[in-house]
Amino acid sequence: MKKNDCGDEHCPTHGTLKIKGRVFLGTVTSDKMQKTVTVQWDRRVFVPKYERYLKAWSRIKAHNPPCVNAKVGDYVRIRECRPLSKTKNFVVVGVMGKKEVVVPTYEHFEREEPVKE
Repeated sequence: MKKNDCGDEHCPTHGTLKIKGRVFLGTVTSDKMQKTVTVQWDRRVFVPKYERYLKAWSRIKAHNPPCVNAKVGDYVRIRECRPLSKTKNFVVVGVMGKKEVVVPTYEHFEREEPVKE
């Protein structure tokens, strides 16, 4: 093995996986799966009825090679590839930097006690 060789056949740099098509930049919101991350990015959608924009987001599962090893909060670039599983059609190509992300937990949804006067 060479230095920095991850040994993953689904790595676009050290393996045989060919990348093509679409490119997205987003934030990693989950890295709990093995060699898989969930990448999310915000977008604006125009609603013609109200002639306004609405905030929406897209989430995609992407393969995370060991040589890249993206973690929660990383701002990453993902590229399209052949289907690697039922839901994975993208691979993480590189980490662009850190970005602050708030992953919702149950504490975010707890209601405060009403104020008694």
